[in-house]
Amino acid sequence: MILKKIGVVHSIYESEDNVPRQGKYSDEKSVIEIFPEYVDALDGVEFLKSIIVLYWGDRTDRSILKSVPPFATLEKGVFSTRSPNRPNPIAICVCKILSIEGNKITVTGLDALNGSPVLDIKVFIPRVDTDEDYKTTK
Repeated sequence: MILKKIGVVHSIYESEDNVPRQGKYSDEKSVIEIFPEYVDALDGVEFLKSIIVLYWGDRTDRSILKSVPPFATLEKGVFSTRSPNRPNPIAICVCKILSIEGNKITVTGLDALNGSPVLDIKVFIPRVDTDEDYKTTK
């Protein structure tokens, strides 16, 4: 498997200590810088309100298989949590686009550390990406 970095995150977050639990709960602005060879992939993004950003948690602990989620008391396997610490630290955030200037997308809602590698960007479609039929627990 070969993953390619398509860009990098520029944010105020320098350590896990100051990152919000979920990006959607922060109004802080971040900039996603897309590398020049991928700029053509931005065609059409200017018409979107929100995007899904997948990035690599390059400073997480990949050996952790269980954790205690926020507001819980019992330890759970990381596949049933949103812990950044996991075997493959692929992170996902739904971000609101504030502006696009050249190869830079300014967003809110991104909880990535400064310098995090961006893996992909996808359109966020509320009717597809949110659905009451898919509950988080039984």
